[in-house]
Amino acid sequence: MDTEDLRSARLEMVEIQIAARGIHTAWLLQAMQEIPRHHFIPTELQAHAYEDRPLPIGSGQTISQPYIVALMTELLDLKAGEKVLEIGTGSGYQSAILSFSAEQVHTIEFIPILAKKAEENLKTLDIRNVFVHIGDGGLGFLEAAPYKGILVTAAAPVVPAMLLDQLTEGGTLVLPVGGMTGQYLQVWQRQLGELHVRDITPVSFVPLRGQYGWKEADWGRC
Repeated sequence: MDTEDLRSARLEMVEIQIAARGIHTAWLLQAMQEIPRHHFIPTELQAHAYEDRPLPIGSGQTISQPYIVALMTELLDLKAGEKVLEIGTGSGYQSAILSFSAEQVHTIEFIPILAKKAEENLKTLDIRNVFVHIGDGGLGFLEAAPYKGILVTAAAPVVPAMLLDQLTEGGTLVLPVGGMTGQYLQVWQRQLGELHVRDITPVSFVPLRGQYGWKEADWGRC
């Protein structure tokens, strides 16, 4: 597919997979129209970049399907100029989408080779307000806390307490919670000092690694 074909496929993706399924946030739709998803996946898979499905990006990880990227982003309810934390950088696509509205995006990747590739992808697109860190995402990133939005792109067995602690008043945490056989996308909000949670929809994500994540043997048994 040439550049014009890819752009046409991207616009069709936004119209059919995103807007038609109830995503209406203007800046988010614009971001998904402009940011090239194919730039964040291996060359041999770029012809499939705008299909409604996750795709492998190496190291046993995936880039989420476009609708899930849009849904999780909209659930954060971001306003312009806010600070966001992302757990699970992957190849950097979700970070790029968040950068369209946020003043700063701090993103943490557990796998060093993916973090390096994400930095390269973001640099190529001249995205300068995303800061990639290597580490245990379940611990958050205290140096830049608190955050208006925290988004986790891997399944946690339970909600990491340190992420909840790094939410500002009025802040929102969006993450999948559950095991290999299934998870629910949850939204946690801090309002007047209290935490409120709601389940959104069943989802399927790779496991979160680290102190608050899954060990490989446990993931296989869950």
